[in-house]
Amino acid sequence: MTTQQPDPLLFTPLTLRDVTLKNRIAISPMQQYAAGPDGKVVDYHTVHYGRMAMGGAGLVFTEALCITPEGRLTYSDLGAWHDDFIEPLARLADNVRALGAVPGAQILHAGRKASVQRPWQGYMPLTEQDIADRGEAPWQTVAPSPLPANPGWPTPQALTASGIAEIVAAHGDAARRCRQAGFEVLDIHGAHGYLIHSFLSPISNQRTDGYGGDRLGRMRLALEIAAAVRDEWPDERPLFFRLSCIDDEPGGWTMADTIILARELGRLGVDVIDCSSRGLGQRTTPVVVAREQGFQVPFAEDVRRATDLKTMTVGLIMDAAFAEGVLQGGRADLIAIGREALFNPQWPLQASLALMGDEAYERFWRPSDAWWLEKRARSLAAAKDTALV
Repeated sequence: MTTQQPDPLLFTPLTLRDVTLKNRIAISPMQQYAAGPDGKVVDYHTVHYGRMAMGGAGLVFTEALCITPEGRLTYSDLGAWHDDFIEPLARLADNVRALGAVPGAQILHAGRKASVQRPWQGYMPLTEQDIADRGEAPWQTVAPSPLPANPGWPTPQALTASGIAEIVAAHGDAARRCRQAGFEVLDIHGAHGYLIHSFLSPISNQRTDGYGGDRLGRMRLALEIAAAVRDEWPDERPLFFRLSCIDDEPGGWTMADTIILARELGRLGVDVIDCSSRGLGQRTTPVVVAREQGFQVPFAEDVRRATDLKTMTVGLIMDAAFAEGVLQGGRADLIAIGREALFNPQWPLQASLALMGDEAYERFWRPSDAWWLEKRARSLAAAKDTALV
């Protein structure tokens, strides 16, 4: 008698609070730079996130939704800073849900890394030339301390206590709008040198008030934002928090710091730590850096084993067997794919074939596609058998 093999963990459902994901694959938030200067959803976003949902992922995140106009990276970022955004975001969430995935959103303030060109225009701070070329004037950026993100960049304005309170409230307001738009998962972006991360790191935070100094002071903004968001986010829906787990710079934020912060975030109602790394200064996104598949998995593993929280890992994950091995090894609970999904939006469905063979067509693929493709697979197999005779 043949014993049925258990499903791969990658295709086993995962329940977070009252939300069940059909599998452990998430589409990571990725800026598309496709919005107009009003920050609203356009047809491109409907198609882009729709094709990600059709590709078979259990959870599809939007790109980061900026909580204020000043918190945008570029003039083409999506926003969540006004109630007028709720209806178009709701259409986006409904479309993702109708196509089989759980809709998730991420919220962001870019801090001292705001007011830049789109990546293909240089990804550098806006200048007078950008005003001449596209009518895009730079704006004043903010940070914990008046320290430029990189040499030669504009000096940000140090936030006052009242400015910090406004940003905490703006995160809560953005969470409310995401709730009203019908997103089922929310991720707070606290990584990559953006505002929250710049408060966490002793390199960028040189304040001497209650939002600086020792680790507890530098963690204060992150914890206040988490509390404000959790107050607006329903108890039945999970909350993620993205962290750069290490600065990888002398005197910077460390893995030990991350574990302490993660535990405090868990006490405030965060369910999953979205584990990334680095990004405090020069962006590595537009440059070539030698990295291996899953280079950030160890961060998710460390947080998972040192806390009661679940973790999501990301970082050049391309191979289905590798992703399955991460889950089987207890190193993370969710696999997030980003650029691989841009290269191949069908990656989750093709991963099901790689791990389970043709039976995945019937179990995981859309019936209208599975009928044709399973028949194609049998035809190709028959032709191969004939050629061997």
